[in-house]
Amino acid sequence: MAPPAEISIPTTSLSAPADGSKPYTLYNITLRLPLRSFVVQKRYSDFAALHQALTSLVGAPPPVPLPTKSWFRSTVSSPELTEARRGGLEKYLRAVAEPPDRRWRDTPAWRAFLNLPGGGASSSITASASGASVEDSRIQVLGTREANVAAAASDPGTWLDLHRELKGALHDARVALGRRDNASENSVRVEAGSAAKRALVKAGSLLASLNDGLRVLKDGGRLGDGELRRRRDLLSAARVERDGLDKLSSSMAVASGGGGSGGARQGVASASDRNALIGNGGSQQQLQLQGPRAGGRVLGAPLPETERTRELDNQGVLQLQRQMMHEQDQDVEALAKIVRRQKEMGMAIHDEVNRHIDMLDRTNDDADVLGRKLNVAKDRVKRL
Repeated sequence: MAPPAEISIPTTSLSAPADGSKPYTLYNITLRLPLRSFVVQKRYSDFAALHQALTSLVGAPPPVPLPTKSWFRSTVSSPELTEARRGGLEKYLRAVAEPPDRRWRDTPAWRAFLNLPGGGASSSITASASGASVEDSRIQVLGTREANVAAAASDPGTWLDLHRELKGALHDARVALGRRDNASENSVRVEAGSAAKRALVKAGSLLASLNDGLRVLKDGGRLGDGELRRRRDLLSAARVERDGLDKLSSSMAVASGGGGSGGARQGVASASDRNALIGNGGSQQQLQLQGPRAGGRVLGAPLPETERTRELDNQGVLQLQRQMMHEQDQDVEALAKIVRRQKEMGMAIHDEVNRHIDMLDRTNDDADVLGRKLNVAKDRVKRL
């Protein structure tokens, strides 16, 4: 396995456990590989366990020592100590990842610590020597990955990185479904369908982690109301897209009973059926919809071909139309609530105005009575 192109610890975050135990500092390790980037969150005790494992597996400690533990101060209450330890841990990781000596970074402990895949024959030998099988190491890495994703979602910056990873998984699922529906061989369709399922499962786990992380950010008050609403809308759009792709992946395109390679596939919309169902109006331009309500529909006009409908069969397009109609119904219900609220406010204002009119009428009547009494008093004064 080639070393990471870049490894750093740019930021730290404070974690407050839900069980009421003491808070601790998490160090956000950023890895930039040739094809992707991701973030792993670790606490100091994880670094200490890694150092012990590397020293035991290799027989020598890494070239840079691990920052010592402080017994009198805590990083939770000392920003200076947090910054000093962050710099020391960053140097420690770079000392393992960057030099030509690969002994420490070829161990399964290093790969599990950073959620990296296995490294070939040498890693298998090392794993066997340490008493663990390759499959056990893989299961341990996957479990660590899920735990780190759940923890990383509680940081505002890494939350956006995980959302980009979620969008990438949805894109991979969409591409795999398109490859499945356009394939002529059954083996290719099965392989593409499996790839789409894996991408959808990954998207589902990321959605759950991002939703939990957004709840933690809301409770901690680390984001404003506007940003929370924006991120909630992003999750809602991704969830709707994921559900639509999941329903589409369940409808496996099968070949017709002709048996030959030239047989037509059933379940995939033809050009005439697609145009009759959604209409193209002579326009085949690609419209990139940003969310479930982006773009909208124009009443009385045909629905144009878009990225969301291009890879769908008849059933998928019908499901998409039902989904859009359901969203429009929700918008109408929300608008109806606003109208009802405005009506209630108008009626309340009307009642208040009527009460003020009654009070003014009573004041006018009292003024007339007082005027008559003053006239009587004046007549008496004159007689005296």
